[in-house]
Amino acid sequence: MPGDEASLLRAMARPGGLTQVPSGELAYLGRAVAGLDLLGLVRLAEGASDSDGLILYEFWLAAHGVEASSCAAWFNLGVLRMKRGEALGASEAYRTALRLKPDMVEAAINLGTALEASGQVEAALGAWRAALPPPAMRQVLHNQLGRVMEVQGRLGPAADELRASLLLAPHQPDVQQHLVHLRQRMTAWPVTALDVPGVTEMEAAFHCGPLASLALWDDPKLQADGAADWIARKTPPAPERLAPAFGYRHDRIRIGYLSTDFCRHAMSFLIAELLELHDRTKFEVYGYDASPEDGSDIRARVLGALDHHVPIHGLSDEAAARAMVADEIDVLIDLNGLTKGARLGILRWKPAPVMATYLGYIGPVPLPELDYILCDDVTIPPELEAAYQPKPLRIAGCYQANDGRKPDLPPVSRAAEGLPEDAFVFTCMSHHYKLTETMWDSWCRIVAASPGSVLWLVDDNPESKAALTARWAAAGLAADRLIWAGRVDPDRYRARLALADLFLDTHPYNAGTIASDALRMGLPLVTLQGRAFAARMASSLLTAVGMPEGIAKTQADYEARAIGFATDPDLHARVKAHLGGGAWERSLGRASDFTARFEAAISSVTKRA
Repeated sequence: MPGDEASLLRAMARPGGLTQVPSGELAYLGRAVAGLDLLGLVRLAEGASDSDGLILYEFWLAAHGVEASSCAAWFNLGVLRMKRGEALGASEAYRTALRLKPDMVEAAINLGTALEASGQVEAALGAWRAALPPPAMRQVLHNQLGRVMEVQGRLGPAADELRASLLLAPHQPDVQQHLVHLRQRMTAWPVTALDVPGVTEMEAAFHCGPLASLALWDDPKLQADGAADWIARKTPPAPERLAPAFGYRHDRIRIGYLSTDFCRHAMSFLIAELLELHDRTKFEVYGYDASPEDGSDIRARVLGALDHHVPIHGLSDEAAARAMVADEIDVLIDLNGLTKGARLGILRWKPAPVMATYLGYIGPVPLPELDYILCDDVTIPPELEAAYQPKPLRIAGCYQANDGRKPDLPPVSRAAEGLPEDAFVFTCMSHHYKLTETMWDSWCRIVAASPGSVLWLVDDNPESKAALTARWAAAGLAADRLIWAGRVDPDRYRARLALADLFLDTHPYNAGTIASDALRMGLPLVTLQGRAFAARMASSLLTAVGMPEGIAKTQADYEARAIGFATDPDLHARVKAHLGGGAWERSLGRASDFTARFEAAISSVTKRA
C-alpha cells in the first residue's frame, strides 16, 4: 500500500478519526487524499466513518471538483451531508453532480429529497419533474418493454407496460391492439376493458387488430371495417400496379404461393400434399418464400414440392413484386392474409393479374389489389357474400386443404397423460385467446351437467391457466375435474387427441387445423355455427365428414348437444363408429380430390391474354 494511503488509514483508525487530527497533519493528509484517483477515494471512503468520509470527499473535491469524472464524488458527498442533516449542503453537492452529468437520475431524485427536507417543496417538485423522461420518451420506453416482454411470454408484465403507455397517450391504435390481444391470451375478460381514461371499449374493439377480431366479433362486416383501418395505417398503396390486367399467354398456369410460413407451421402441414399433387400438365408451381430457415422436415417437404423455390427474405416489397412479374405469375395465392409477418406491401404492387388470399387468415382481407378470398359454400354462404372483401371464390366441397399421408403416431395412454380411465373427457386444445367468457361459462355448465366428466385443456400460459382455474372453482367445480395438458410435438399431439371423448369448439373463432386433426383421430366435435368465416370453419369440416350432429346454431343448442354426447352412450358410440370407419379419410383426407377441386376454382378465374 502506498505510504500516503497508509498514513490516512492510520489517522482514520485513531479515536475520533480525522476530526481529531491536528491541523498541520490534516493539511498533509489532505494532499495525500488529493493524490488518489476516484476509485481509490471511493474504496477508502467505504471503510471510513461518515465523518471521515465527508472530510475525504471534501479534500479530494477541493482538488478535482471541476473534472467531469468527479460527479460520483459529488453525489457521494451529498449522501454523506444528508446523513448529517445538512440538507442545504447536500443540495449543492447534488446540483454540482448534475451540472457535470445532467442525466444522472439518482442525483436528481436525491436533490429533490434534500430540497424537500430544507423546506423548498416547489423546488423539490421541479427537481423530480426534471428527472422524468419527457412523456413521449416514457411512452416509447413502455412500448418497447411491453413488446419484448410479450415476445418473452411474460404476458402480465407486458400488459402492464402497454397500459402505462396508454395512460400517457390513450389513442395509440397499435398499443391498444397488442393490449387487447394480450388480454385475450390471458383470458382477462372483458378483453376490451383497458381501464384507460378516454379509451372506450368500442375504440379498443375497433383497434383490436385482425387476429383478435376473429375471436371478438361474429360479424364479417365489423371484422372487415377494423381490418381496412389496420391496412390503411400499415400498408400504403404502391406507386403502380405491375401485372398486365389481361394476363399472360402460357401453356400451363403459373401459380405462385407467397408465404412467411413455409416452416414448422400449421399452414405448411395442411398444404404440403396440395403442392405435391398439383397437375404438372396444367400448372407450374412457384413458391415465394419469406419464411424462417428452421431446418424442419415439413419445410424441406414443402420446398421440395415446388417447381421453383424463390427466396425473398432479403428483397424489398417492390423487388419481390418485380421478381413475380418477371416470372409472369398468372395467379398469386397469398397464404398469410393479415397474420404475423405478412408481406402485404408486395401485394400492393399487384404483381399478378389474379391474386387470392387463402388459408392463413380466415376472415375479410380488404386489400384493394386482392381479387378473391378462397372459401366454400359453408364458410361464406351466398347470403353473407356482400360482407366480404375481396370477393369469395368457392372451392367445391370443403375449403380446407389437408395432408392425407398417414402420420407416424407414438403410443399414448390416459394414464400417461394424467387422465382418469373411466371419465368422459371433454377437451379443447386451441389457444386460449380464442376462448370467450360466454363459451367458458357454457363449458362449466356442460361439465356440471355431465356426471363423471372432466375438461382437458392445453396449458397455454401461466396467466390464463391461473384465471381459468379460479373461474372453475368459482363455478363450484372440483379442481380434479380440470386437467392441463403440456405442449408436445405434432405427432404426439395428434395421437393423444384420440384419448378424449368430445372436442368442445371455440366461438366465434373456431378450431381449423386442430378440428381437422380431431376428426381424423376419431374424436367427435361440437361447434357453434355463426356468421363469420372463422365461426363456420368447423361446420364446414363436420359437413365434409358427415357429422351434422356436431353443428349447433345457438348457445343453448351447443350446450345441449355437448351434454347429449356425454350422457347418451348410444349417440356417442354411433358418431365414434362413423368417424372411426374412415369418414375423414374418405373426405378431408382425399388430397387428390381436393387438389382437383382447388385447381378447378383457380382455373375458372385465370386470365389469358
